[in-house]
Amino acid sequence: MEADSYRVVSAAVVNVRISSSLTSFVSEKRFNRGITVSELKCKLELIVGSPASCMELQLFSADDKFIGSLNQDEALLGSYSVDDRCRIHVIDKSGVKIGEFEDVSKVIKYEMSDEAYEKRTDSARLFLKRSKLGLDNEEQKAKVETELEQREQEEKALADAIPVGARCEVLISGQPTKRGTVMYVGQTEFKPGYWIGLKYDEPLGKHDGSVNGKRYFECQYKYGAFVKPQSVTVGDYPEEDYGLNDEM
Repeated sequence: MEADSYRVVSAAVVNVRISSSLTSFVSEKRFNRGITVSELKCKLELIVGSPASCMELQLFSADDKFIGSLNQDEALLGSYSVDDRCRIHVIDKSGVKIGEFEDVSKVIKYEMSDEAYEKRTDSARLFLKRSKLGLDNEEQKAKVETELEQREQEEKALADAIPVGARCEVLISGQPTKRGTVMYVGQTEFKPGYWIGLKYDEPLGKHDGSVNGKRYFECQYKYGAFVKPQSVTVGDYPEEDYGLNDEM
């Protein structure tokens, strides 16, 4: 009787952890073993925020032991010893620091004194006064204040119905539908009114939960966003695959 023969076949996809020199967060992603290291860098660009051309990739085992560098752009991911739960660490070589372009406190601002502005003959304030428009019209001013107060009360009622930790779907005109988790509900320092802080399922946001130097919640860079309550629908929304981990 002939001995049975066996063949080991690797899975077409591999689940790996992604870390970066720009952040302390670690995420889990799924990649096809048939993509090249160059293609992998392009996908990682959306996840960690580093330019693909400025990345150095290091591979670590499931127990975080260094295996080697992914230094051949044309090599297939599957040609390296990449197994489930391995960690790919992205080292950013561009010199950019996280939040460097979001800290407006470092921007030198030009401010004109109120006295100097009053002397200008071409200002919007003077035009409104002459035309009795805007806030210089008492009736219009009262109407605006009433509308603002009513809008704020409506926003507060909507916000109060959205609990922190809830899963939700976000629909904003002109943008694709997004899903995520509610991380913050309330007023903020960056804009008036009531806002919902979200951690999206994929890097479709703008920040890491911090705006203008103030932290409202914690999440991975580019996963955080603030939207108005009327754009949020709470429900049993499972995490969606936005195609960043597409299989070949």
